[in-house]
Amino acid sequence: MLGVALLTALVAQNEPAAVLASIADLSWRLVIILCFPVALVQLFDTFGWRYAFLHDGVRFRTLVGARLAGEAFNMTTPTAALGGEAVKAWLLRGRAPLDATLTSVIVAKTTITIAQGLYLLMGIVVAWRTILIGSLLLYGMLWLLAVETVALALFVLVQTRGMLGWTGRLAARLGLRAIGSHATLGLVDDALGRFYRTAPRRLALSIAFHFIAWLLGSLETWLILRFLGSDVSLATATVIEAFGTAIKVATFLIPASLGVLEGGFLATFVALGLPSTTAISFGLVRRIREAVWVAIGLVAFAMMRRAPAAR
Repeated sequence: MLGVALLTALVAQNEPAAVLASIADLSWRLVIILCFPVALVQLFDTFGWRYAFLHDGVRFRTLVGARLAGEAFNMTTPTAALGGEAVKAWLLRGRAPLDATLTSVIVAKTTITIAQGLYLLMGIVVAWRTILIGSLLLYGMLWLLAVETVALALFVLVQTRGMLGWTGRLAARLGLRAIGSHATLGLVDDALGRFYRTAPRRLALSIAFHFIAWLLGSLETWLILRFLGSDVSLATATVIEAFGTAIKVATFLIPASLGVLEGGFLATFVALGLPSTTAISFGLVRRIREAVWVAIGLVAFAMMRRAPAAR
């Protein structure tokens, strides 16, 4: 509700009539934005998840559907962008062992975050060399990158030290047996260790596919801004998108970073010398695109939860 209030305030304070007119002027071009390049992003991110499995075994189209459904839940529920990961694993029940699906979800969350960190680093380098030298916004992004790097290192350390099984045993001692089987968590610990020790190629491919998906975000940003009448370079679009990903990571507790992300776009656009109305228009167009793909994800969830799982 606070996110909605913030978004409403941002629109109200930045010429709402002009913002709505610019979105209406998109006309048929809005259809292009809804389909491209976001469809490619979904495909590359699914490839990134596929290589987070130690072995191929689940059909690619099943992974696509499960990922669409999971991301819809990540976007719409206050679960710190983790509720959708549980949905992905649940939708693959009967199609792969539970420890394998849980391991793949954890590894994919790790590799997509690593790829996002690399993309943010690229955006910072581009901004430092060409656009925002000495900007407070740039230094803020450097701090976010540093914090994210430390948090990610701790996350990987937890995975490689068998902390899931230890957590399950602790929960059992405390009487929280409904959390799940600590034996299953132990299997996940073993699978995570085995993946990081024996599958460096799959790990690298997972990171690479997710990184390509992040790069496609630059193309989407450039395309939306061109359609909105703002002639920006691909480098500027990369800075806008990279900084936007950092804001989403920092505000992961807010569903879809609603309102906060638009505020971040506004600060970035102003720092780049772009109109504030363009920032709000850009943010709203992205929200329309997200809403469409959330709906697609919920349809995929409804279809997959009714489909009989293979033995």
